[in-house]
Amino acid sequence: MRSVPAGLAPPRTFPSGRLPFALHASILIALLAASSAPTPLYARYQAQWQLSSLDITVVFSAYALALLIALLTTGTLSDHVGRRPVLLGALAVQITSMALFATAGGLTTLIGARLLQGIATGAATSAAGAALLDLDDPARPGRPALANSIAPMTGMATGVLAATLMVRFAPVPRITVYAALIAVFAVQAVALASTPETVRRRPGALRSTRPHLALPTAAAHALLLNGAGVVAVWALGGFYSSLGPGFTRLISPGGPEYADGMAFFTLTAVAAPTVYFTRRMRADVSALLGSCAVIPAAVLTLGALHLPGPVPLFAGAALAGFGFGAVSQGALRAVVDSVPTREKGGTLASYYVLSYLAMSLPAIGAGALTAGFGLRAAALAYAGCVAVLATVAVATLTAPLRSRRRTPSPDTHPRPATNNYTSASPDTPDTPDTPAPDISVLATHNR
Repeated sequence: MRSVPAGLAPPRTFPSGRLPFALHASILIALLAASSAPTPLYARYQAQWQLSSLDITVVFSAYALALLIALLTTGTLSDHVGRRPVLLGALAVQITSMALFATAGGLTTLIGARLLQGIATGAATSAAGAALLDLDDPARPGRPALANSIAPMTGMATGVLAATLMVRFAPVPRITVYAALIAVFAVQAVALASTPETVRRRPGALRSTRPHLALPTAAAHALLLNGAGVVAVWALGGFYSSLGPGFTRLISPGGPEYADGMAFFTLTAVAAPTVYFTRRMRADVSALLGSCAVIPAAVLTLGALHLPGPVPLFAGAALAGFGFGAVSQGALRAVVDSVPTREKGGTLASYYVLSYLAMSLPAIGAGALTAGFGLRAAALAYAGCVAVLATVAVATLTAPLRSRRRTPSPDTHPRPATNNYTSASPDTPDTPDTPAPDISVLATHNR
Protein backbone atom coordinates (compact mmCIF):
# COMPACT_ATOMS: atom_id res chain seq x y z
CA MET A 1 0.00 0.00 0.00
CA ARG A 2 1.33 3.42 -0.87
CA SER A 3 2.41 5.72 1.95
CA VAL A 4 0.67 9.04 2.51
CA PRO A 5 2.93 12.09 2.04
CA ALA A 6 3.18 14.60 4.83
CA GLY A 7 0.31 17.05 4.83
CA LEU A 8 -2.06 14.83 2.89
CA ALA A 9 -5.20 13.33 4.28
CA PRO A 10 -5.46 9.53 4.08
CA PRO A 11 -6.88 8.28 0.79
CA ARG A 12 -10.66 8.22 0.75
CA THR A 13 -12.53 4.98 0.76
CA PHE A 14 -14.33 4.07 -2.41
CA PRO A 15 -16.92 4.37 -3.90
CA SER A 16 -17.25 7.65 -1.93
CA GLY A 17 -14.20 9.01 -3.79
CA ARG A 18 -15.52 8.33 -7.27
CA LEU A 19 -17.55 11.52 -7.59
CA PRO A 20 -14.71 13.81 -6.39
CA PHE A 21 -12.33 12.02 -8.74
CA ALA A 22 -14.68 12.46 -11.68
CA LEU A 23 -15.23 16.13 -10.75
CA HIS A 24 -11.52 16.97 -10.71
CA ALA A 25 -10.95 15.06 -13.95
CA SER A 26 -13.82 16.98 -15.55
CA ILE A 27 -12.25 20.28 -14.42
CA LEU A 28 -9.03 19.35 -16.22
CA ILE A 29 -10.92 18.44 -19.38
CA ALA A 30 -13.02 21.62 -19.30
CA LEU A 31 -9.99 23.86 -18.72
CA LEU A 32 -8.12 22.45 -21.70
CA ALA A 33 -11.31 22.46 -23.78
CA ALA A 34 -11.58 26.19 -23.14
CA SER A 35 -7.95 26.65 -24.19
CA SER A 36 -8.63 25.23 -27.67
CA ALA A 37 -12.15 26.64 -28.12
CA PRO A 38 -10.98 29.91 -29.77
CA THR A 39 -9.14 28.03 -32.56
CA PRO A 40 -12.16 27.65 -34.93
CA LEU A 41 -13.10 31.29 -34.26
CA TYR A 42 -9.78 32.86 -35.26
CA ALA A 43 -10.94 33.25 -38.87
CA ARG A 44 -13.93 35.31 -37.71
CA TYR A 45 -11.75 37.47 -35.50
CA GLN A 46 -9.38 38.11 -38.40
CA ALA A 47 -12.18 39.00 -40.80
CA GLN A 48 -14.11 41.19 -38.39
CA TRP A 49 -11.20 43.14 -36.92
CA GLN A 50 -8.71 42.91 -39.82
CA LEU A 51 -6.18 41.05 -37.71
CA SER A 52 -2.93 39.76 -39.20
CA SER A 53 -1.49 36.28 -38.73
CA LEU A 54 1.04 37.83 -36.35
CA ASP A 55 -1.83 39.20 -34.25
CA ILE A 56 -3.36 35.71 -34.02
CA THR A 57 -0.10 34.09 -32.96
CA VAL A 58 0.38 36.77 -30.29
CA VAL A 59 -3.10 35.99 -28.96
CA PHE A 60 -2.26 32.30 -28.92
CA SER A 61 1.16 32.76 -27.31
CA ALA A 62 -0.19 35.05 -24.59
CA TYR A 63 -2.02 32.01 -23.20
CA ALA A 64 1.04 29.74 -23.27
CA LEU A 65 3.34 32.28 -21.62
CA ALA A 66 0.78 33.16 -18.92
CA LEU A 67 0.24 29.48 -18.19
CA LEU A 68 3.99 29.01 -17.85
CA ILE A 69 4.24 31.88 -15.35
CA ALA A 70 1.33 30.45 -13.37
CA LEU A 71 3.00 27.06 -13.20
CA LEU A 72 6.21 28.56 -11.87
CA THR A 73 4.44 30.65 -9.22
CA THR A 74 1.33 28.69 -8.15
CA GLY A 75 2.35 25.13 -8.95
CA THR A 76 2.78 24.17 -5.29
CA LEU A 77 0.40 26.70 -3.73
CA SER A 78 -2.37 24.13 -3.24
CA ASP A 79 -0.01 22.05 -1.08
CA HIS A 80 -0.13 24.89 1.46
CA VAL A 81 -3.62 26.43 1.26
CA GLY A 82 -5.54 23.41 -0.01
CA ARG A 83 -6.76 22.23 -3.39
CA ARG A 84 -10.25 23.66 -3.15
CA PRO A 85 -9.37 27.36 -2.54
CA VAL A 86 -6.93 27.37 -5.45
CA LEU A 87 -9.42 25.66 -7.75
CA LEU A 88 -12.30 27.94 -6.80
CA GLY A 89 -10.16 31.02 -7.37
CA ALA A 90 -8.91 29.70 -10.69
CA LEU A 91 -12.43 28.85 -11.87
CA ALA A 92 -13.53 32.39 -11.00
CA VAL A 93 -10.67 33.82 -13.09
CA GLN A 94 -11.52 31.40 -15.90
CA ILE A 95 -15.16 32.52 -15.93
CA THR A 96 -13.95 36.12 -16.13
CA SER A 97 -11.76 35.28 -19.11
CA MET A 98 -14.69 33.56 -20.86
CA ALA A 99 -16.81 36.68 -20.32
CA LEU A 100 -14.04 38.80 -21.86
CA PHE A 101 -13.95 36.50 -24.90
CA ALA A 102 -17.73 36.72 -25.30
CA THR A 103 -17.71 40.54 -25.18
CA ALA A 104 -14.40 41.12 -26.99
CA GLY A 105 -14.32 44.01 -29.42
CA GLY A 106 -10.73 43.88 -30.63
CA LEU A 107 -7.22 42.53 -30.30
CA THR A 108 -6.45 44.02 -26.88
CA THR A 109 -9.42 42.32 -25.24
CA LEU A 110 -8.53 39.00 -26.86
CA ILE A 111 -4.99 39.17 -25.50
CA GLY A 112 -6.29 40.09 -22.05
CA ALA A 113 -8.73 37.20 -22.11
CA ARG A 114 -6.00 34.76 -23.12
CA LEU A 115 -3.66 36.04 -20.39
CA LEU A 116 -6.34 35.49 -17.73
CA GLN A 117 -7.13 32.10 -19.20
CA GLY A 118 -3.48 31.05 -19.06
CA ILE A 119 -3.14 32.12 -15.43
CA ALA A 120 -6.32 30.31 -14.42
CA THR A 121 -5.42 27.14 -16.31
CA GLY A 122 -1.89 26.99 -14.94
CA ALA A 123 -3.08 27.33 -11.35
CA ALA A 124 -6.10 25.05 -11.67
CA THR A 125 -4.48 22.20 -13.56
CA SER A 126 -1.76 21.89 -10.94
CA ALA A 127 -4.27 21.78 -8.09
CA ALA A 128 -6.77 19.50 -9.85
CA GLY A 129 -4.06 17.07 -10.91
CA ALA A 130 -2.72 16.91 -7.38
CA ALA A 131 -6.24 16.29 -6.08
CA LEU A 132 -6.49 13.29 -8.40
CA LEU A 133 -3.37 11.89 -6.77
CA ASP A 134 -4.86 12.54 -3.34
CA LEU A 135 -7.92 10.51 -4.36
CA ASP A 136 -5.92 7.53 -5.57
CA ASP A 137 -7.70 4.21 -5.06
CA PRO A 138 -5.33 1.40 -3.98
CA ALA A 139 -7.64 -1.03 -5.77
CA ARG A 140 -7.02 0.81 -9.07
CA PRO A 141 -3.34 1.83 -9.07
CA GLY A 142 -2.17 4.15 -11.81
CA ARG A 143 -5.60 5.69 -12.44
CA PRO A 144 -4.60 9.25 -11.37
CA ALA A 145 -1.47 9.22 -13.55
CA LEU A 146 -3.45 8.01 -16.54
CA ALA A 147 -6.17 10.61 -15.98
CA ASN A 148 -3.56 13.37 -15.70
CA SER A 149 -1.91 12.21 -18.90
CA ILE A 150 -4.97 11.88 -21.11
CA ALA A 151 -7.22 14.66 -19.77
CA PRO A 152 -5.32 17.61 -21.34
CA MET A 153 -5.35 16.20 -24.87
CA THR A 154 -8.90 14.92 -24.50
CA GLY A 155 -9.93 18.38 -23.36
CA MET A 156 -8.23 20.14 -26.27
CA ALA A 157 -9.83 17.75 -28.76
CA THR A 158 -13.25 18.17 -27.14
CA GLY A 159 -12.98 21.95 -27.05
CA VAL A 160 -12.04 22.44 -30.67
CA LEU A 161 -14.67 19.92 -31.84
CA ALA A 162 -17.46 21.48 -29.75
CA ALA A 163 -16.52 24.99 -30.89
CA THR A 164 -16.42 23.82 -34.52
CA LEU A 165 -19.93 22.38 -34.22
CA MET A 166 -21.17 25.61 -32.64
CA VAL A 167 -19.61 27.65 -35.44
CA ARG A 168 -21.57 25.47 -37.84
CA PHE A 169 -24.92 25.21 -36.06
CA ALA A 170 -25.24 27.59 -33.08
CA PRO A 171 -26.48 31.19 -33.31
CA VAL A 172 -23.84 33.87 -32.66
CA PRO A 173 -21.02 31.36 -32.02
CA ARG A 174 -18.63 34.08 -30.81
CA ILE A 175 -20.87 34.35 -27.76
CA THR A 176 -22.44 30.89 -27.58
CA VAL A 177 -19.13 29.04 -27.28
CA TYR A 178 -18.02 31.02 -24.24
CA ALA A 179 -21.49 31.17 -22.65
CA ALA A 180 -21.56 27.36 -22.69
CA LEU A 181 -18.13 27.21 -21.05
CA ILE A 182 -19.17 29.74 -18.39
CA ALA A 183 -22.11 27.47 -17.52
CA VAL A 184 -19.80 24.44 -17.26
CA PHE A 185 -17.31 26.21 -15.01
CA ALA A 186 -20.08 27.61 -12.82
CA VAL A 187 -21.57 24.15 -12.27
CA GLN A 188 -18.12 22.77 -11.46
CA ALA A 189 -17.49 25.56 -8.94
CA VAL A 190 -20.78 24.85 -7.16
CA ALA A 191 -19.99 21.12 -7.03
CA LEU A 192 -16.45 21.80 -5.85
CA ALA A 193 -17.68 24.01 -2.99
CA SER A 194 -19.40 20.97 -1.44
CA THR A 195 -16.49 18.58 -2.02
CA PRO A 196 -14.26 17.77 0.97
CA GLU A 197 -10.71 19.10 1.00
CA THR A 198 -8.01 16.50 0.37
CA VAL A 199 -5.02 18.14 2.13
CA ARG A 200 -4.33 19.87 5.41
CA ARG A 201 -3.14 23.45 5.33
CA ARG A 202 0.48 24.11 6.21
CA PRO A 203 2.67 27.23 6.34
CA GLY A 204 4.86 28.52 3.53
CA ALA A 205 2.20 29.57 1.03
CA LEU A 206 3.79 32.93 0.20
CA ARG A 207 7.26 31.46 -0.10
CA SER A 208 5.95 28.77 -2.47
CA THR A 209 4.93 31.41 -5.04
CA ARG A 210 8.49 32.52 -5.73
CA PRO A 211 9.37 31.43 -9.29
CA HIS A 212 12.13 28.86 -9.32
CA LEU A 213 13.62 26.20 -11.55
CA ALA A 214 15.60 23.14 -10.59
CA LEU A 215 17.26 20.75 -13.01
CA PRO A 216 19.52 18.13 -11.42
CA THR A 217 22.39 16.71 -13.46
CA ALA A 218 20.61 13.45 -14.34
CA ALA A 219 17.49 15.33 -15.47
CA ALA A 220 19.58 17.79 -17.47
CA HIS A 221 21.20 14.89 -19.31
CA ALA A 222 17.80 13.31 -20.06
CA LEU A 223 16.36 16.64 -21.21
CA LEU A 224 19.38 17.25 -23.44
CA LEU A 225 18.90 13.80 -24.97
CA ASN A 226 15.19 14.40 -25.62
CA GLY A 227 15.23 18.17 -26.09
CA ALA A 228 15.18 18.29 -29.91
CA GLY A 229 12.16 15.98 -30.07
CA VAL A 230 10.33 17.93 -27.36
CA VAL A 231 10.87 21.24 -29.16
CA ALA A 232 9.81 19.70 -32.49
CA VAL A 233 6.46 18.30 -31.29
CA TRP A 234 5.49 21.30 -29.18
CA ALA A 235 6.41 23.71 -31.97
CA LEU A 236 4.32 21.67 -34.42
CA GLY A 237 1.42 21.71 -31.96
CA GLY A 238 1.72 25.48 -31.68
CA PHE A 239 1.62 25.84 -35.46
CA TYR A 240 -1.56 23.76 -35.84
CA SER A 241 -3.24 25.53 -32.93
CA SER A 242 -2.47 29.12 -33.97
CA LEU A 243 -2.01 29.11 -37.74
CA GLY A 244 -3.81 25.85 -38.49
CA PRO A 245 -7.14 27.51 -39.43
CA GLY A 246 -5.44 29.91 -41.85
CA PHE A 247 -3.33 27.11 -43.29
CA THR A 248 -6.45 24.98 -43.81
CA ARG A 249 -8.08 27.82 -45.75
CA LEU A 250 -4.91 28.19 -47.82
CA ILE A 251 -5.03 24.50 -48.73
CA SER A 252 -8.81 24.38 -49.30
CA PRO A 253 -10.00 27.93 -49.96
CA GLY A 254 -13.48 26.72 -50.86
CA GLY A 255 -13.92 24.66 -47.69
CA PRO A 256 -16.53 25.48 -45.06
CA GLU A 257 -15.58 27.92 -42.31
CA TYR A 258 -16.49 25.48 -39.56
CA ALA A 259 -13.75 23.08 -40.74
CA ASP A 260 -10.95 25.54 -39.92
CA GLY A 261 -10.20 23.98 -36.54
CA MET A 262 -10.36 20.34 -37.66
CA ALA A 263 -6.62 20.01 -38.35
CA PHE A 264 -5.82 20.81 -34.72
CA PHE A 265 -8.67 18.52 -33.62
CA THR A 266 -7.09 15.71 -35.63
CA LEU A 267 -3.75 16.26 -33.91
CA THR A 268 -5.16 16.21 -30.38
CA ALA A 269 -7.62 13.39 -31.09
CA VAL A 270 -4.72 11.15 -32.15
CA ALA A 271 -2.39 12.33 -29.38
CA ALA A 272 -4.70 11.27 -26.53
CA PRO A 273 -4.93 7.54 -27.38
CA THR A 274 -1.22 7.57 -28.27
CA VAL A 275 -0.44 8.54 -24.69
CA TYR A 276 -2.51 5.58 -23.49
CA PHE A 277 -1.01 3.00 -25.83
CA THR A 278 2.61 4.09 -25.26
CA ARG A 279 2.38 4.37 -21.48
CA ARG A 280 4.04 0.98 -20.94
CA MET A 281 6.58 1.33 -23.72
CA ARG A 282 10.15 2.06 -22.73
CA ALA A 283 10.61 5.81 -22.54
CA ASP A 284 13.47 6.15 -25.03
CA VAL A 285 11.70 3.91 -27.56
CA SER A 286 8.48 5.92 -27.24
CA ALA A 287 10.32 9.21 -27.78
CA LEU A 288 12.21 7.73 -30.75
CA LEU A 289 9.04 6.47 -32.46
CA GLY A 290 7.35 9.82 -31.93
CA SER A 291 10.32 11.73 -33.35
CA CYS A 292 10.34 9.44 -36.39
CA ALA A 293 6.64 10.24 -36.98
CA VAL A 294 7.29 13.99 -36.94
CA ILE A 295 9.46 13.84 -40.08
CA PRO A 296 6.74 12.50 -42.42
CA ALA A 297 4.25 14.77 -40.65
CA ALA A 298 6.32 17.80 -41.66
CA VAL A 299 6.73 16.41 -45.19
CA LEU A 300 2.96 15.93 -45.55
CA THR A 301 2.39 19.46 -44.26
CA LEU A 302 4.66 20.75 -47.01
CA GLY A 303 3.11 18.40 -49.55
CA ALA A 304 -0.34 19.75 -48.76
CA LEU A 305 0.76 23.02 -50.39
CA HIS A 306 1.28 21.27 -53.72
CA LEU A 307 -1.23 18.41 -53.72
CA PRO A 308 -4.96 18.76 -54.38
CA GLY A 309 -7.39 18.44 -51.49
CA PRO A 310 -6.94 18.55 -47.72
CA VAL A 311 -6.10 14.84 -47.25
CA PRO A 312 -2.30 15.35 -46.95
CA LEU A 313 -2.88 18.11 -44.39
CA PHE A 314 -5.02 15.92 -42.16
CA ALA A 315 -2.72 12.92 -42.61
CA GLY A 316 0.15 15.15 -41.49
CA ALA A 317 -1.88 16.35 -38.51
CA ALA A 318 -2.61 12.74 -37.51
CA LEU A 319 1.08 11.82 -37.68
CA ALA A 320 1.91 14.99 -35.75
CA GLY A 321 -0.58 13.89 -33.08
CA PHE A 322 1.08 10.49 -32.79
CA GLY A 323 4.47 12.16 -32.53
CA PHE A 324 3.21 14.63 -29.93
CA GLY A 325 1.74 11.92 -27.71
CA ALA A 326 4.65 9.49 -28.00
CA VAL A 327 7.44 12.06 -27.55
CA SER A 328 5.69 13.84 -24.67
CA GLN A 329 5.02 10.56 -22.89
CA GLY A 330 8.50 9.14 -23.35
CA ALA A 331 10.53 12.31 -22.86
CA LEU A 332 8.79 13.36 -19.68
CA ARG A 333 9.07 9.89 -18.19
CA ALA A 334 12.79 9.86 -18.95
CA VAL A 335 13.34 13.30 -17.43
CA VAL A 336 11.19 12.92 -14.31
CA ASP A 337 12.20 9.31 -13.56
CA SER A 338 15.85 10.33 -13.46
CA VAL A 339 15.51 12.33 -10.23
CA PRO A 340 14.43 11.59 -6.64
CA THR A 341 10.86 12.34 -5.58
CA ARG A 342 11.82 15.51 -3.69
CA GLU A 343 13.24 17.03 -6.90
CA LYS A 344 10.48 16.09 -9.34
CA GLY A 345 8.52 19.34 -8.98
CA GLY A 346 11.36 21.62 -10.02
CA THR A 347 12.42 19.21 -12.74
CA LEU A 348 8.91 19.14 -14.18
CA ALA A 349 8.75 22.94 -14.16
CA SER A 350 12.02 23.09 -16.10
CA TYR A 351 10.67 20.63 -18.65
CA TYR A 352 7.57 22.74 -19.23
CA VAL A 353 9.57 25.95 -19.50
CA LEU A 354 11.16 24.39 -22.57
CA SER A 355 7.85 22.97 -23.81
CA TYR A 356 5.76 26.12 -23.63
CA LEU A 357 8.53 28.29 -24.99
CA ALA A 358 8.77 25.84 -27.90
CA MET A 359 5.04 26.12 -28.44
CA SER A 360 4.75 29.91 -28.26
CA LEU A 361 7.94 31.54 -29.55
CA PRO A 362 8.13 29.70 -32.90
CA ALA A 363 4.44 30.44 -33.45
CA ILE A 364 5.13 34.15 -32.99
CA GLY A 365 8.03 33.85 -35.43
CA ALA A 366 5.77 32.13 -37.94
CA GLY A 367 3.24 34.92 -37.56
CA ALA A 368 5.93 37.50 -38.27
CA LEU A 369 7.06 35.53 -41.35
CA THR A 370 3.47 35.35 -42.53
CA ALA A 371 3.06 39.09 -42.19
CA GLY A 372 6.23 39.71 -44.22
CA PHE A 373 6.30 36.89 -46.76
CA GLY A 374 2.93 35.14 -46.64
CA LEU A 375 1.59 32.02 -44.94
CA ARG A 376 2.95 29.69 -47.63
CA ALA A 377 6.54 30.80 -47.04
CA ALA A 378 6.07 30.69 -43.27
CA ALA A 379 4.70 27.14 -43.45
CA LEU A 380 7.64 26.02 -45.60
CA ALA A 381 10.17 27.47 -43.14
CA TYR A 382 8.30 26.15 -40.11
CA ALA A 383 7.88 22.60 -41.40
CA GLY A 384 11.49 22.53 -42.59
CA CYS A 385 12.82 23.55 -39.18
CA VAL A 386 10.59 21.02 -37.41
CA ALA A 387 11.80 18.24 -39.75
CA VAL A 388 15.43 19.15 -39.04
CA LEU A 389 14.79 19.10 -35.28
CA ALA A 390 13.06 15.73 -35.54
CA THR A 391 16.00 14.34 -37.54
CA VAL A 392 18.40 15.54 -34.86
CA ALA A 393 16.18 13.92 -32.23
CA VAL A 394 16.17 10.58 -34.07
CA ALA A 395 19.96 10.62 -34.38
CA THR A 396 20.41 11.60 -30.73
CA LEU A 397 18.03 8.94 -29.42
CA THR A 398 19.33 6.20 -31.70
CA ALA A 399 22.97 6.51 -30.64
CA PRO A 400 22.48 5.22 -27.04
CA LEU A 401 20.35 2.33 -28.33
CA ARG A 402 23.11 1.26 -30.72
CA SER A 403 25.80 1.46 -28.06
CA ARG A 404 23.59 -0.49 -25.68
CA ARG A 405 23.27 -3.32 -28.21
CA ARG A 406 27.03 -3.47 -28.74
CA THR A 407 27.84 -3.42 -25.02
CA PRO A 408 27.23 -6.77 -23.27
CA SER A 409 25.39 -6.57 -19.99
CA PRO A 410 27.66 -7.08 -16.94
CA ASP A 411 24.80 -8.62 -14.96
CA THR A 412 24.97 -12.37 -14.66
CA HIS A 413 21.44 -12.38 -13.30
CA PRO A 414 19.48 -9.76 -15.23
CA ARG A 415 16.37 -8.25 -13.73
CA PRO A 416 13.01 -9.36 -15.00
CA ALA A 417 11.70 -7.10 -17.75
CA THR A 418 9.25 -4.46 -16.64
CA ASN A 419 6.73 -2.44 -18.59
CA ASN A 420 7.85 0.94 -17.35
CA TYR A 421 11.07 2.81 -17.89
CA THR A 422 12.36 3.62 -14.41
CA SER A 423 15.53 5.04 -12.95
CA ALA A 424 17.86 3.74 -10.30
CA SER A 425 17.07 6.61 -7.99
CA PRO A 426 16.68 5.60 -4.33
CA ASP A 427 13.40 7.49 -4.25
CA THR A 428 11.94 5.73 -7.25
CA PRO A 429 12.18 1.99 -6.59
CA ASP A 430 12.28 -0.27 -9.59
CA THR A 431 9.07 -2.22 -9.23
CA PRO A 432 6.80 -3.53 -11.95
CA ASP A 433 3.78 -2.00 -10.24
CA THR A 434 5.05 1.55 -10.24
CA PRO A 435 2.73 3.55 -12.54
CA ALA A 436 4.26 5.64 -15.29
CA PRO A 437 4.41 9.33 -14.39
CA ASP A 438 1.82 11.47 -16.14
CA ILE A 439 2.91 13.68 -19.03
CA SER A 440 0.92 16.74 -18.01
CA VAL A 441 1.75 19.81 -16.01
CA LEU A 442 -0.92 18.79 -13.64
CA ALA A 443 -0.02 16.76 -10.64
CA THR A 444 3.62 15.79 -10.37
CA HIS A 445 4.49 19.43 -9.88
CA ASN A 446 2.62 19.39 -6.58
CA ARG A 447 3.97 16.23 -5.08
